[in-house]
Amino acid sequence: MERDTWGVWSVRVPDLPDGSPAIPHGSKVKVQLRTRDGGCVDRIPAWIRYATVEPGRMGAAYDGIYWDPPVPYNWQNASPPAPRALRIYEAHVGMSSADPRCASYREFADNVLPRIAAGGYNTVQLMAIQEHSYYASFGYHVTNFFAVSSRSGTPEDVKYLVDKAHGLGLRVLLDLVHSHASNNKVDGLNGYDFGQDSGDSYFHTGARGYHSQWDSRCFRYDNWEVQRFLLSNVHFWLAEYRFDGFRFDGVTSMLYNHHGIGRGFSGNYSEYFGYDTDVDACVYLMLANDLIKRVNPQATVIAEDVSGMPTLCRPVAEGGIGFDARLAMAVPDHWIKLLKERRDEHWVMHELVTVLCNRRYTERAVAYSESHDQALVGDKAIAFWLMDQQMYSGMSALQPANDVIRRGMALHKVIRAVTCVLGGEGYLNFMGNEFGHPEWIDFPREGNGWSYHHCRRRWDLADAEHLRYAQLLAFDKGLLELEEHFKWLDHRHQLVSLANDQDQLIVAERGDLLWVFNFSPTGDYKGYAVPAPSAGLYTKVFDTEEARFGGDAAAVTPAGAQLVASPGGPDAWVGPYKQDKRDATLLVDVPRRSAQAYVRCGSLPQEAA
Repeated sequence: MERDTWGVWSVRVPDLPDGSPAIPHGSKVKVQLRTRDGGCVDRIPAWIRYATVEPGRMGAAYDGIYWDPPVPYNWQNASPPAPRALRIYEAHVGMSSADPRCASYREFADNVLPRIAAGGYNTVQLMAIQEHSYYASFGYHVTNFFAVSSRSGTPEDVKYLVDKAHGLGLRVLLDLVHSHASNNKVDGLNGYDFGQDSGDSYFHTGARGYHSQWDSRCFRYDNWEVQRFLLSNVHFWLAEYRFDGFRFDGVTSMLYNHHGIGRGFSGNYSEYFGYDTDVDACVYLMLANDLIKRVNPQATVIAEDVSGMPTLCRPVAEGGIGFDARLAMAVPDHWIKLLKERRDEHWVMHELVTVLCNRRYTERAVAYSESHDQALVGDKAIAFWLMDQQMYSGMSALQPANDVIRRGMALHKVIRAVTCVLGGEGYLNFMGNEFGHPEWIDFPREGNGWSYHHCRRRWDLADAEHLRYAQLLAFDKGLLELEEHFKWLDHRHQLVSLANDQDQLIVAERGDLLWVFNFSPTGDYKGYAVPAPSAGLYTKVFDTEEARFGGDAAAVTPAGAQLVASPGGPDAWVGPYKQDKRDATLLVDVPRRSAQAYVRCGSLPQEAA
């Protein structure tokens, strides 16, 4: 190999005299490096498109695979246009089988994608696609940035998955890891500089080049060749696999030299723009987002950022970093904190509203009550926090629900509904949580005997009509169908008109809908007066307590019944701002731990008006 002036080593291998490739498709490929001490090490080429591992008695054997099939993949479906609002299904291909094993890309495409489309989602966000060293890392310890994970299949299998998704009307986002890299030296990027301060490394030297919490290496974003490597990686996934955009992982770690470790981010601007800001990383993200939009103006780019840095989600042309939206990461953290530390009769509505609405008006957020982070061992999904071991014996819909199941089912639905309505301009769910998947996620590891028992998705539970999991699935589908019909996620009108801490009740308007959320464990309110935007006739279009959702049908006002919102009300329902004034009062029946949506369907008769 020869080294150019930029520190890049390369070699060109010509075809054989008969025109056949010197390195046939599927060949194992490695690079042998001579170290400064005279030794030799074998490494996988940094730009390899496919890599495999073969466990053996003397340790794992890692190989790069030269991937250049003689017949290119035949794409069948064009990518759907960008949706008006994101309804994201976060998924992990490997753990998507009901069987205790690692699922394949084609199995996911054929068996899971139709479920996602039928559930009302318009976007799939795929985790753990880039080749990574440790299965239990959820794909975040990347070793080979241009290679798909060989655990679930080949590059052509990933193309089949994306193509199948497009045919179902689903867009596909790649969970892209450019915030750090695996610390491995045998199968990853680490160690190409042999620990020398040569300046030619992918990573910073010293403490700045090592992430102490993640045990991984941190990229040197000011190096032109590192920029070229990462930017071409962005382009590669868009062009080669036709992904429709990215969810950038670990953006907070990139934005600051302290990586966000031990920081609370109170909102003071000095926390965002100061000596702790990694300007090189900010510039790289601006370059990446500009490139993405040039390659595909319809692409969607989401930042995993907990800091709330201003302008992160403003266009690069404005001086922003260029993301389309950020994940509302404080919302799931707050839900889990409440479930761990407080009984629901002590939940404070004003506090909850503050967390759900804490975002800048001009920078979009993707709301979620839980993601993969909340489901790992050491934590639990919301359904498991609420019902725990009762899920093993109390989820039959053929018998009356006990108090634990009744409470858990109700709060699971209300939490998801209020998050979807108030939490952001997009909505995200992690695979299986839509039907209250029981237990936690525990990847195969030495501590569990390398078991896949807790690393799968029990679709059979959701498909069993006699189980309450099917009712939670029906609720999730019903909520997204309602959003598709009334289109509140991208609607500019959002207003919380009432937050009553004593009654534990929230009234909010989103788009054309008037929502009433009751978190009280005891308050079954009859004829409860709530502010309405205007006088007129209203009809209920959604209720978490409907029988099809496993609710208490006897406590529900029949859907379609018309209610009268009369002019005026308590102090004319004056809110904290003049424009928040509500001119009418609606009397509603609100069962405990429930949520209802109403829509204005007509004017009052002349005599009532």
